[in-house]
Amino acid sequence: MNEETIRARILAGRALITGFGDDAGVDDDYATDQELKKPQPPLVKSPMGGPVTDLPSDFSALPIEQDFLHIVNSRKSHRVYTGESLSLTELSYLLWCTQGIKSVRGRAYATLRTVPCGGARHEFETYLAVRAVEGLTPGLYHYLPLHHQVEYLGAEPAAPWLTDTLCGQSWAEKASVVFYYSCVFYRAEWRYGIWAHGPILMDAGHITQNLYLAATSIGRGGCAIAAVEPKPANEGFGLDGEEECIFYAMPVGCVRPEDREAEDAFYAFVREEGL
Repeated sequence: MNEETIRARILAGRALITGFGDDAGVDDDYATDQELKKPQPPLVKSPMGGPVTDLPSDFSALPIEQDFLHIVNSRKSHRVYTGESLSLTELSYLLWCTQGIKSVRGRAYATLRTVPCGGARHEFETYLAVRAVEGLTPGLYHYLPLHHQVEYLGAEPAAPWLTDTLCGQSWAEKASVVFYYSCVFYRAEWRYGIWAHGPILMDAGHITQNLYLAATSIGRGGCAIAAVEPKPANEGFGLDGEEECIFYAMPVGCVRPEDREAEDAFYAFVREEGL
């Protein structure tokens, strides 16, 4: 790739971030589908047909840290996991804190959730690769936020599927669960049209930050991953990769202080290269 091509792609990426509402090159008569009064897309994806498990909604038994400043100061990325199981209540808590629906605005105009999202579009779906969660068969799941349930989609594809979906980051294999986030693009495009895609990236960050903080608050840990390989991930969860596509992930598991040295080893290059 030559320097001119590299520069063009960098500028295109910057434009995606800075171009929300930019009218340059847009016809005066351009209107979004919402402005054109076209039918609104569904607020959530319909169940995919798998067996459904109700999730606990009482979190009083969890040892949730109440000191928010302590949670913020303790939050860090964890890539070393013990391999122990999460409880079903812990998984329920993490799902509620990241995509739980508190109420529906209007008859069915928008969902108000535990994370913010531009225009309350909440264009994301949550999928799970469950490796070790008490009460759940290991395999692939889809979160149903309207009823706070998960549905079982089937066994995880043969190894090294999970590592392949995360661009070779095999450390995630010991996580108790890997959260995968898809984008149902038209949910955002209906409202924001050609300007939808930069805000989508901002909105995704809200979810994983809540996941970091929620995991920290119950003594668990994780690490958000942008290096996701969409093709095997979409195939695993049965997505078309065009209207809905996996693009973000976060392994979460049990962690312990004595693994600090192993965690630090991920940054050995800083010392070795004198950075």
